[in-house]
Amino acid sequence: MAKKMLVTGSGGLIGSEVVGYFCSAGWDVWGVDNNMRADFFGPKGDTRWNQKRLIEKHRNFRHVELDIRDRGKVLSTVKDLRPDAIVHTAAQPSHDLAASRPFDDFDVNAVGTLNLLEAARQSCKEAPFVHMSTNKVYGDAPNELGLIELPTRWDYRDPEYRNGIKEDFRIDQSKHSLFGASKVAADIMAQEYGRYFNLPTCCLRGGCLTGPNHSGVELHGFLSYLIKCNLEKKLYRVFGYKGKQVRDNIHSYDVARFIAEFIAAPRPGEVYNIGGGRGNSISILEAFEKIEGISGNRMVQEYVDENRQGDHICYISDLSKMRAHYPGWDITKDLDDIFNEIHESWLKREG
Repeated sequence: MAKKMLVTGSGGLIGSEVVGYFCSAGWDVWGVDNNMRADFFGPKGDTRWNQKRLIEKHRNFRHVELDIRDRGKVLSTVKDLRPDAIVHTAAQPSHDLAASRPFDDFDVNAVGTLNLLEAARQSCKEAPFVHMSTNKVYGDAPNELGLIELPTRWDYRDPEYRNGIKEDFRIDQSKHSLFGASKVAADIMAQEYGRYFNLPTCCLRGGCLTGPNHSGVELHGFLSYLIKCNLEKKLYRVFGYKGKQVRDNIHSYDVARFIAEFIAAPRPGEVYNIGGGRGNSISILEAFEKIEGISGNRMVQEYVDENRQGDHICYISDLSKMRAHYPGWDITKDLDDIFNEIHESWLKREG
């Protein structure tokens, strides 16, 4: 009998990648989504196309129309299904949107996560529970690190941070944005269900999660949106830091591979910084040059001399803990793979 998985946010980037990965591995997968991304970001954030793609491609995938804020329905859905694993990727993902819709942001990110954790404790407490957190739980504290300005990027001055930010970096007494704060609440709650109730939970504090199935918009989805703007020759606005701000990018496939490693050998209450590491780090200026070389289009850009509140100047995930705990895992998709796949995906969708 096939194992059962529940994936929230199954129409999104990571959720859909997880669905495809585990369906291909023979699991029966139930995907929870209500397309709230379209409500948050308008028609361009709509993920129904991705839901339709999954239904058509995978016979062992079932869509569940469910709002994770609906506590009663979450509890009953998990009780009826009793999944062998839960992967929670649903979220309100934007700094800027959280400020204008704080109740929606907190109810989705924090309360929705609590609903799922308690449902798991009541009905399937042995099932590994993977929570997609974010590096924004560190707030802007990484900006306090000494930096050096290079021609196209910022970088860490202290050799201690050569490989990036570790999981023991502080998460309080910094500015997070309301989005970051709601994700802190969810992150700590997921840890607590692991430490207090001994549930096999982990928080994956993502850097820039990306890939060809991302519905990138200006408020969320850095590389996907940048590449889309380049293809359509539309204006891309750079917010502060001279365009030299650095992100480490990880392909959604490599995220799904790590989730599979954790589910196979779970640990209670763990935290991992999951990103592309130094090898997959890139600044906005460097990303402009890279996509221009692929598409042949010059970036149409405008510089706004004001950074987003709580935004990181330089963020690279230290992957050493992940590699130590799960030596069978590592990055398999480099920046060339990521850029080419996103470029091809937008060509197909726009075409």
